[in-house]
Amino acid sequence: MSTPGGAPIHKDQLKAKYIGTGDADMTKYEWVTNMHRDTLASHVGHYDQLSYYAVAQNESIGRVKKEFIEKMLQPCNKPPVGKTVAGDGI
Repeated sequence: MSTPGGAPIHKDQLKAKYIGTGDADMTKYEWVTNMHRDTLASHVGHYDQLSYYAVAQNESIGRVKKEFIEKMLQPCNKPPVGKTVAGDGI
């Protein structure tokens, strides 16, 4: 991967720019949490999707947006207890 000027981007720079890209040490819980946050952020950022959810839930758009933003804090319940190894099937 490179910049528009043609200079290559180092892997560490890419990870610093895009936090959810992950690495070999990332647990399943961290990966799923990043995916949920990205999805919720997309719903909040796209007004048409947000209004669709508001109509489907019979709520105001502002309330649905607030609920999605609050859910982004901890989208997958509490993290698992103890140290886990990536790929251990949590």
